[in-house]
Amino acid sequence: MHDPQNTPSIFCTFAKNFRVKKILVIRFSSIGDIVLTTPIVRCLKKQLAESEVHYLTKQAFEPVLKSNPYIDKIITIHKNIDEVIPGLLKEHYDHIVDLHKNFRSFGIRLKLGRKGTSFTKLNFRKWLLVRFKINLLPDIHIVDRYFSAVKGLGVINDMAGLDYYIADQDRISMDLLPQTHQKGYVAMVIGGKHKTKQLPTEKVIELIGRFTYPVVILGGPEEIEEGRKIEQQVGERVSSTCGKFNISQSASIVEQARVVITNDTGLMHIAAAFNKPLISIWGNTVPELGMYPYMPQHSDRFRIFEVNGLPCRPCSKIGFEKCPEKHFKCMMDQDVNTIVEAIKKFWGNK
Repeated sequence: MHDPQNTPSIFCTFAKNFRVKKILVIRFSSIGDIVLTTPIVRCLKKQLAESEVHYLTKQAFEPVLKSNPYIDKIITIHKNIDEVIPGLLKEHYDHIVDLHKNFRSFGIRLKLGRKGTSFTKLNFRKWLLVRFKINLLPDIHIVDRYFSAVKGLGVINDMAGLDYYIADQDRISMDLLPQTHQKGYVAMVIGGKHKTKQLPTEKVIELIGRFTYPVVILGGPEEIEEGRKIEQQVGERVSSTCGKFNISQSASIVEQARVVITNDTGLMHIAAAFNKPLISIWGNTVPELGMYPYMPQHSDRFRIFEVNGLPCRPCSKIGFEKCPEKHFKCMMDQDVNTIVEAIKKFWGNK
């Protein structure tokens, strides 16, 4: 995490050339995508003197941002964008930074009638990769592409990575974990928005069975049964928290972990924000889409594992409820032994 009071003086010179005082950042969803916008928020606030940064998102994702010290105001959408337009008009924004870039966000910009900038989504190139396996995508992370939206304001990437801030009431005491876990544990994230991005339960059990470290399982209410099954199969060395914690409480578990193993999901990006030793396991999606762990000053702290050479992969830029090809080789063929070697190396380097 980064101290909002420790502002590099060299960035302050940019502010003299701009009169942008009130800025609206737009990103509706989801957890990981919002975390990936935090470098933009931080750099706007720190590099534009006296700037006021507001953030527009869906109500469900407010907890991801509520403790961020670089955001002056969060505006949330409960059902549709029309409910927030009157309030947004009263703010008289100097500039809108659209990091969602769809018809809804463009509609907001039109209704507010204020200057705005966005970034190139490269949707056609993504379609080519998914549909025909033709990769014309630039080797640029989505965070760096986001910065093109604020380049005209004189804002540059400070290369300090992602942010995630946890309120005191959401911090999980180690005393709440089993005594066997209080001297260190591996956080294993089994959840995910789409099943084809999740390591199957039988592979999770196989993986955990290959090492001896204590494990905390993380997932939502949808993964409660899977968490219980893993506990039963592996034993007391595993403690499942599935469905027990909110997103920031789960982030607290991640922050205190010695090593994090995760699918391509929101907690992967939160782990990257904490610069945790990170094992990132990929199924139907691919890192080439630009959403891999963003740790610009700690690239040696994460390892990506994927099954290369599958003609069906990527089958989607998002995911499915089940494998379209019915074999799910992108997860079932993951090399568990190689993953375990990486886990042991990270654990030993702590």
